[in-house]
Amino acid sequence: MQKLKLLVISCIVFLTGCNLRVLDPKSETARDQSFLIQFSFALMMIVFAIVIILFIWFISKYKQNEQNKDYIPPDDKGSPWLEITWTVLPFILLAILAVPTVSITFEQSAQIEATPTDAVQIEVTGRQFSWTFSYENGVEAVNDLRLPVDRPVEFTLRSEDVIHSFWIPKLGGKKDLIPGKTRRMIVTPEETGTYQGKCAEFCGREHAQMRFTTTVMEQGEYQQWLEEMKEKIE
Repeated sequence: MQKLKLLVISCIVFLTGCNLRVLDPKSETARDQSFLIQFSFALMMIVFAIVIILFIWFISKYKQNEQNKDYIPPDDKGSPWLEITWTVLPFILLAILAVPTVSITFEQSAQIEATPTDAVQIEVTGRQFSWTFSYENGVEAVNDLRLPVDRPVEFTLRSEDVIHSFWIPKLGGKKDLIPGKTRRMIVTPEETGTYQGKCAEFCGREHAQMRFTTTVMEQGEYQQWLEEMKEKIE
């Protein structure tokens, strides 16, 4: 028991050092995805609790003792209602989970969603083992992504070599970059701050180093940064 406590405490301490927090959303996209995770977890906990309660009840009820150790119960053909219940219930739970999952997935599909008129356009190129971000005024930055707060951003995603996956956990779910294809992703950051991003698809020996920093800034600061970077390359 003592070892189990040490293991749990060690895991908690270890996880507190992780900055890739999906359950701390900073955009509507990430918030919807966080809701799906928590909703799925809640349903799983309901099923888990029912199974554990039945498990303990059966063990307690049918435990062998001096009175029943020689008793052989008659053959029971079962209950049609119980069999229907435990057959239908999983379908109902899956349907409850499927409705919000399909709805949110459909709404967040950039192939369906129209580009907002005031969206910031940023081209993202993934290559082993770095990210290049190209802005509308010609500025490029490596592993350094800057975004304005409260303004939609449309990412155009491409890969130059192998499959990568663009992921900023606090702003939105990951999107795969497939060589030869162009993909889109739209998010609207709602809070300034610095967030980690990374490649979420194993892409080679230095995959773990394929990270980038995302800085969400006030819109004025964002424009100033773009102008300063533009002056440096001219």
